[in-house]
Amino acid sequence: MSGADDRKQTTESGLGLKPVYSANDLAGFDPATRLGEPGSYPFTRGVYPSMYTGRPWTMRQYAGFGTARESNQRYHELVANGTGGLSVAFDLPTQMGYDSDAPLAHGEVGKVGVAIDSLDDMLVLFDGLPLDQVSTSMTINAPASSLLLMYQLAAERQGIPGTKLTGTIQNDVLKEYIARGTYIYPPAESLRLISNIFEYCHTEIPRWNTISISGYHMAEAGATPAQEIAFTLANAKEYVQAALAAGLDVDDFAPRLSFFFVARTTLLEEVAKFRAARRLWARIMRDEFGAKNPKSQMLRFHTQTAGVQLTAQQPEVNLVRVALQGLGAVLGGTQSLHTNSYDEAIALPTAKAARLALRTQQILAFETDVTKTVDPFAGSYVVESMTDDLEEEAMTLIQAVEDKGGAVRAIEEGFQKNEIEKSAYDVALQIDSGERVVVGVNKYTLDEEEPYEPLRVDPAIEAEQCERLATLRANRDQGAVDAALEKLQTAASGTDNVLWPMREAHAVDATGGEVSDALRAVWGKYTPRDAF
Repeated sequence: MSGADDRKQTTESGLGLKPVYSANDLAGFDPATRLGEPGSYPFTRGVYPSMYTGRPWTMRQYAGFGTARESNQRYHELVANGTGGLSVAFDLPTQMGYDSDAPLAHGEVGKVGVAIDSLDDMLVLFDGLPLDQVSTSMTINAPASSLLLMYQLAAERQGIPGTKLTGTIQNDVLKEYIARGTYIYPPAESLRLISNIFEYCHTEIPRWNTISISGYHMAEAGATPAQEIAFTLANAKEYVQAALAAGLDVDDFAPRLSFFFVARTTLLEEVAKFRAARRLWARIMRDEFGAKNPKSQMLRFHTQTAGVQLTAQQPEVNLVRVALQGLGAVLGGTQSLHTNSYDEAIALPTAKAARLALRTQQILAFETDVTKTVDPFAGSYVVESMTDDLEEEAMTLIQAVEDKGGAVRAIEEGFQKNEIEKSAYDVALQIDSGERVVVGVNKYTLDEEEPYEPLRVDPAIEAEQCERLATLRANRDQGAVDAALEKLQTAASGTDNVLWPMREAHAVDATGGEVSDALRAVWGKYTPRDAF
């Protein structure tokens, strides 16, 4: 056999994949225990009994660029075109807890998302949008508490109480140490902050999903489907243990946990991945943590199509990739979905590209028959076999993390990062050799690419944000800001929940960077071992 033929006999996770499957591959398979009914333990077939037969998934579109005003205009366009949920992308300084006028922010303001420095920016970002009617997801991690509190304060200015707000903050800092790097504080302090958010939201914003435990970014960094499941669930276990150690009851916070996965073009394995992840999490929560509420055992997840599989070459071909990836997410039972725009391998998406991405979801929901029956792959020889294989491989990797003392200890040793980098390197070698075909890149290429005009971010945005910050600081009550930040630091130095004093600080116009700096002064910053 040739190398290409050999590769086809394994999945993306390196597991065996046979040309033909039969009933013999499911010998001893008990549907009652391995599948159950949709909406019932172990939730293999989905977390809700009717899934999409009653209504489709939430169609989110990840957007945010430049100023809050520009992003607000894009959100209004998306809502007008049928988006049921907004998903906010923040620029790098915001993700790292720096204001736009900080020296380290220079050159990055508004580049990969919207710049949000203060409550005033948040008010502009969501101006005119009915926050009690739309669900908002915010891709923010280390400073997630600040952005959530600004959002709550902005809603209150609209007369909307926290009890009516729905949405998600990503708030998953452990994967930052593994795959992305937008961390601020050391792991122990980060886990404390996350536990504080769980407690605060249970009281103040009870319908909010307090964390979106993310495998997506690990997958984008090169994790296989099995690694994506395993390292995500291992991180989730660490968050649950931190919340329990803080004195919270598992059934008080676990129903608000959510997850975030990628959808690749390898459709069958992706469907199996989602089903295996649900079954694994249900067992972990019931058997390891004693969760009794069925909602605590449900793995509810958002999916984004695979940005790393998009190509700058022949970008329109990405429309086909995204449609297949979106189909895999739907067949796998996702609760919400973002479909990437075809031009995202080149630049921030244009308005037309974002609209086409949304139309892709609408076609899946309203022009196909995949929403008319629940879990159409149930009982499939190949998908059930792949689900079992992925579950077993993920369990092995989770145990490897446990053997190192849990997710944090394994992160400190670099275990997950090293495993993911090995997988990414293998894929890069396969693409370079032509063993793995990427249409338009190493096969079916064009001699000359068609011209494309990407969306460009105005470099004047940084100056505009700095001017807004100067005006804010000149007009606010600085004494009230100083007192609120001191109160925050006192709470951070002890054991009190820091979100209540943090909310007070933002209410008197303390900026996101000032709040992060106040906590940096108490908790310090995280320096990875390989940085020495």
